[in-house]
Amino acid sequence: MTTRPYVIDEMISAKSIAAKVESLAREIASEFRDTEQLVVVGLLRGSFIFIADLVRELKLPVEVDFLEVSSYGNAMESSREVRILKDLRTGVEGRDVLVVEDIVDTGHTLRHVVNLLQSRGPRRLRTIALLDKPSRRETDIKADWTGFEIPDEFVVGYGIDYAQRDRNLPHIGKVRFTE
Repeated sequence: MTTRPYVIDEMISAKSIAAKVESLAREIASEFRDTEQLVVVGLLRGSFIFIADLVRELKLPVEVDFLEVSSYGNAMESSREVRILKDLRTGVEGRDVLVVEDIVDTGHTLRHVVNLLQSRGPRRLRTIALLDKPSRRETDIKADWTGFEIPDEFVVGYGIDYAQRDRNLPHIGKVRFTE
């Protein structure tokens, strides 16, 4: 096993994340209390842990589907070119949709996904992001719900990776390079 050229300093604890997810789920359930079935769309891969925890807390009928989008690859900076690698299997026309994003950075990915899904005619479309870095925003998008606003730091954990590593950390950690 190779050692990584960085250390990870805990930024947001697993306990804080769990409390925030529970609180956000209550707000979302209130917003969608009249839904027949909420289509929860996770943006892969970074949102998979967040979406799993969130849907377990939602007291609503839900259907889960995923979009796989890419704008980072193995880089630390967004390429600003958003590619759809896996589309939804579920139709969203006339339905209530919640897009679940791990982190909103430049905003290009979320803007692209919202525009794509809006073109498919949902009844309601809302967005939630676990993390928000408003200082990096290059678009006018903001998630309807945000777990935590963070400074311009590179983070990993709770599904978020650096070159496919550290997704399994139970907390959000700030990457600090040692080399």
